[in-house]
Amino acid sequence: MATRTFPFSTLINKQTSVFPALADADVILERRDAENLVLMRSERFEAMVKGLGLAARSLAIIAKANRPLAEEVFAEELPWLTWLPAEGRPECVRELLDHLLAGAETGLLLPFSRALQEWQSTAEIYSDPELARAHGSRLLRTHAAETTPPGSTP
Repeated sequence: MATRTFPFSTLINKQTSVFPALADADVILERRDAENLVLMRSERFEAMVKGLGLAARSLAIIAKANRPLAEEVFAEELPWLTWLPAEGRPECVRELLDHLLAGAETGLLLPFSRALQEWQSTAEIYSDPELARAHGSRLLRTHAAETTPPGSTP
């Protein structure tokens, strides 16, 4: 889907230039002092949510039936996984799949987005030998502690 970008002030001052763009594009409204906003037709939004939900559930089914295949799919889509130590990859894939599935079901994808960024940052640290030596031994333990339910052991 195409996107068009407008300053937020254009929506306020000249609505007639923003709303017609929604016929064939989603609109990003750029704001100076806050996060940008996205306007889209509800039909496109609902289609996106349904498609994401189906994709996430399908991937979760594959992951349960064939974990190595799910890891392979993620590794292809997230090439930075190769920088994680081998023992950390399954944990990363499991956590990301869990967040993606929960997000697809609830519409709350920020936890998935945060986890994705955290894992990528962790992988980038492992890609640098100096940083990995300085911080690597505690990185996976930190992720495990953050994702382990209270009362259980990582």
